[in-house]
Amino acid sequence: MKKRIKHLFAGVLAIGLLAGCSANNNAGNNGEAANNAAATNNGAAATAEATQPANTNIDVLKISFVPSKDPDQIITTTEPLKELLKQQLGTQGYTVGDVQIDVGTTYEAVGEALSAGTTDVGLIPGGTYTLYDDGAEVILTATRKALSNDSDNPKDWNDNKPTTGLDDQQASYYRSLLIAGPSAKGQELAAKVNNGEELTWEDLDSATWAVMSTSSSAGYIYPTLWLQEKYGKSLTDLSKVTQSDSYGSSFARLAVGQADIVVAFADARRDNEEKWTSEFGGTGPIWDQTNVIGVTQPIYNDTVSVSKNSPIMNDELKKALQEAFIAIAGTDEGKEVIAIYSHEGYKVAQSADYDGERDAQELIRSMK
Repeated sequence: MKKRIKHLFAGVLAIGLLAGCSANNNAGNNGEAANNAAATNNGAAATAEATQPANTNIDVLKISFVPSKDPDQIITTTEPLKELLKQQLGTQGYTVGDVQIDVGTTYEAVGEALSAGTTDVGLIPGGTYTLYDDGAEVILTATRKALSNDSDNPKDWNDNKPTTGLDDQQASYYRSLLIAGPSAKGQELAAKVNNGEELTWEDLDSATWAVMSTSSSAGYIYPTLWLQEKYGKSLTDLSKVTQSDSYGSSFARLAVGQADIVVAFADARRDNEEKWTSEFGGTGPIWDQTNVIGVTQPIYNDTVSVSKNSPIMNDELKKALQEAFIAIAGTDEGKEVIAIYSHEGYKVAQSADYDGERDAQELIRSMK
């Protein structure tokens, strides 16, 4: 079954050294002092030796990227990653002969390569990871600038407008929001939420919605999960739904009252703030004319995943790769490389972080 879905849907490891020594109870003071000095010297030597990473040779490290942008652009932009990885892994005792970077023909092709062990590392979205987690293991989640609000209570977003980016904080996930506009119905729903009242299914079904395609996490899948959790319904059960070709067109509909509710990623209003009045027909600031009426569960960012079947992969190398990517993201040159995917940094990831994505896959299967 999982194979069918795939084709349907494009700390620190420490080494401790325990040293023991026993003193001779019959030894004199000089002998005891000598023994203590020897123990100290031996202990210092052992500590120094333990801090030096053991050298491991890797002939070839293979890294694959998904084709989210032009493959030639990805190859050109990520070229410096080869030397950056060699340098960072070198500080951890790895001598890497060659780093090979390729771009898969499809997202699925990279997932298949990780499962087969023909590539060692893949930079892939969460959805691709969960489809291929029988052969891939997530080790890092990409981070981007955090927002000033991360509450799952929609009223909190409305009481603390506008939403801003935080320069000193990174987030490993984002949320999808259900946003009501300036239409009479939109204002009616927003008033209920801001008064602390629960919306009913009838409230939502009486509104006109603008959504994205069925493969969009923030614009379709996670809002559907939200509806299922709260009402046992999905977007397909709503009476009045229009699919937009972009988030911009959704907000254009919202601004002039053609839609009462849009679903979008959490900082979409920031992206469309200027166009709201200059192009979309809004009669006031977007923050004054819109309100959040629903907040989905977190949608985790892209992953750095490794192959469970790679002949060179083990726990030590996984840890080294985690530290290497995090360190690279902290350099100016590294930031330029990972910006190709809009990544700003990395955090250590757990498989459970992507359980929401697994729920999404189940949803997709039920919709087929």
